[in-house]
Amino acid sequence: MGILRVSGLTKDFGGLVAVDDVDFDLAEGQITGLIGPNGAGKTTIINLITGFLSATRGEIHFEETEITSMPAYRVAQLGLARTFQITQVFESFTVLENILMGTHSKISFGLFNGVFLTPKERRSHRQGLEIAEEVMEFLGLEDKRNTVCGKLPYGGKRIVELGRVLAARPKLILLDEPAAGLNTAERVELVEIIRKIRSREKAILLIEHDMKMVMGISDEVIVINFGKKIAKGTPEIIQEDQKVIEAYLG
Repeated sequence: MGILRVSGLTKDFGGLVAVDDVDFDLAEGQITGLIGPNGAGKTTIINLITGFLSATRGEIHFEETEITSMPAYRVAQLGLARTFQITQVFESFTVLENILMGTHSKISFGLFNGVFLTPKERRSHRQGLEIAEEVMEFLGLEDKRNTVCGKLPYGGKRIVELGRVLAARPKLILLDEPAAGLNTAERVELVEIIRKIRSREKAILLIEHDMKMVMGISDEVIVINFGKKIAKGTPEIIQEDQKVIEAYLG
């Protein structure tokens, strides 16, 4: 059974159909690439899955829960997390502080406990620190824990953003063009990190225009064109599909 099931997903922006009757499922512990030309509807699909947009028609199920009309904060609490095309970190916060922000969807102590620094708040803070330390070690960020993120190179900020996502303990991670703006060395590092994440049995949906990267790390690839799914299969099958070659790869 897939961790995510999308059925008949459609998004109509006042007559412009951005996503048109799309069906697919994602398996646990796999990387699924989502590719297509600019404007094909890829980011709209992620926005629909994560609750940033509401669907015109169709259904989205995460595990056994329908999340089609669920707000973004509830979707995140269930175990879905995402990155954005434009890196979003708190520039004036340290690496540690940025990653700690990711623990808030899983660790809650309430207003009273936060104001009066109760034992529950202190336990929650320690738990958050333990998660953040583990994430920094996993990503090789221990020596940058007190570095202000505004001083990091662009690739470093991308890794911190990914660390904040991991700190939320997600079951499914949606990456929206994570390699955009990275140099060759940073892309190699990112690929290795994505593979490490997958080794922890995390499901990953990856939007990316770097075809060498997508085809090299994806277990399956979904191709979208003009809002419609035109193909799904292994990288080997997708690269030989004539419809895909004509629409995108050719």
